[in-house]
Amino acid sequence: MKTDLMELITVVIQVLQINIRWMTWNLFLAFIPLILSIWLFRSNRGRSWIWWLGFVVFYAFLPNAPYLVTDIIHLINDIRNIQSIWIITLILIPTYFIVIMAGFQAYVISLINLGHYLHRIGKSQWILWVEIITHGLNSIGIYWGRFLRFNSWDLVTKPSQILTQGIEEILSKQASVIITITFIILCGLYWLTKRVNLALVVNRNTNYQSRNSHINFPNP
Repeated sequence: MKTDLMELITVVIQVLQINIRWMTWNLFLAFIPLILSIWLFRSNRGRSWIWWLGFVVFYAFLPNAPYLVTDIIHLINDIRNIQSIWIITLILIPTYFIVIMAGFQAYVISLINLGHYLHRIGKSQWILWVEIITHGLNSIGIYWGRFLRFNSWDLVTKPSQILTQGIEEILSKQASVIITITFIILCGLYWLTKRVNLALVVNRNTNYQSRNSHINFPNP
């Protein structure tokens, strides 16, 4: 019994050691656009050249957030290689779920912040179209990252390769199908997650107002 338990713990540690490095790195990249969205869209900064530079960096790194959804392929490989149903159920699946949801949540909140900014500057009618265009661009970015192994900084370090190999690749039939499917999945997951986030915010504000309504402030 003790030997089996030690073997199980050893396997768990090995699994976590294999995944923790790339999961941490991918989450770090996913949270860069989230942090930038707070800095760009939640403050009253003027649109200086620094703001526009930050905006470009925001869009360049944004695909890293929904990209984590494609990391489910690593979960499939891990399930194939690990025989223990307990490790798969209690360790692998919850870990992947948390990482993937954290990355996609960063994507959703980043776009909510962008939509909040557009509303604040009187461009509310642009929000839906900006979201759709962003989903399309990110679908291409996810394809480049997953299949061509491009990174966000390759836009600066390898611009000619992206303009040649990247553009040529996405025009192929297979790439077009994959990008279209990715776009549909992004739209669906984003719509659902955004609704949940906004419902939670509304519910929190309602509860806050309800609690405050019972407080009797003394007359001055």
